[in-house]
Amino acid sequence: MSFFSMFRSKGPTGYGYGSTAEDVTEGLSLAGKTILVTGCNSGIGQEACRVLSLRGALVLGTARTKEKASAACAKFPGHAIGYACELADPASVRDCVSSIIADGHELDAIICNAGIMMLPKLEKAHGYELQFFTNHIGHFMLVTGLLGQLTDKGRVVMLSSEGHRSSPAQGIDFDNLSGDKGYQPLMAYGQSKMANLLFAKELQRRFTGTDRTAYAVHPGVVDTNLSRNLGPALRRVLAVVAPLFLKTVGEGAATEVFAAVNPKALSLAGHYLADSNVKNSRADADNKTLAAKLWEESELIVKSI
Repeated sequence: MSFFSMFRSKGPTGYGYGSTAEDVTEGLSLAGKTILVTGCNSGIGQEACRVLSLRGALVLGTARTKEKASAACAKFPGHAIGYACELADPASVRDCVSSIIADGHELDAIICNAGIMMLPKLEKAHGYELQFFTNHIGHFMLVTGLLGQLTDKGRVVMLSSEGHRSSPAQGIDFDNLSGDKGYQPLMAYGQSKMANLLFAKELQRRFTGTDRTAYAVHPGVVDTNLSRNLGPALRRVLAVVAPLFLKTVGEGAATEVFAAVNPKALSLAGHYLADSNVKNSRADADNKTLAAKLWEESELIVKSI
């Protein structure tokens, strides 16, 4: 447990800052459930897969290559199958969707965990800023492609971030999705996380009248390899303060796992969650017009690639 965990009170769900993925699944049997997790080979995605597998779920874990995914899945305590899904490569995402459909998997949950963060210089995929394309468009393709495989009570969990508060003033800068008109690492990352949040909320609206649910979650500030782009000086500082201020991977994986499988999450559908409880997001994350526009623009992007 990280240093400050013991000082954090638990929320209405009975969980809080220091709760782990094992805590939020304690006593649950996930036997017979199939759960897809992107980013299965490192960090909180790896921990989420481990715990879901431990509780009896069939885990479908994705990584950038089949080899990485299969190697990670071989280490989990239960049954897990690895798939390649390079989120910045539309062909890879489409192949992943096709493979899961061909293998006949019905999905009880999709956890969109993988992502990239704070690229120091502008990088692009298919003409779009890489964080937006990877974190949002790749997952948009994956989820919409697999909605036909989602069970009647299936859940979709998008990994957003408190970083969404650093997105542009208009929420999503549709006139600069390429980054060519100006690039700031934190703002670009924030825009991708705002997109994840808006997507989850719009998906929940589209689930109205069904028992399917969607969630956006903030994992907390976690000691993972996402910090690799912060630069050597900041990484040295991080190494010193990490034991005091950062969540462990078990604590970081808790909220996405809670949203995906815990019965207490059902009443929180459509909300932004942190520490396995509802948290207020930036106000424009609830802008239905903005969310609908992002969905429409995302569909156009997917058709163009």
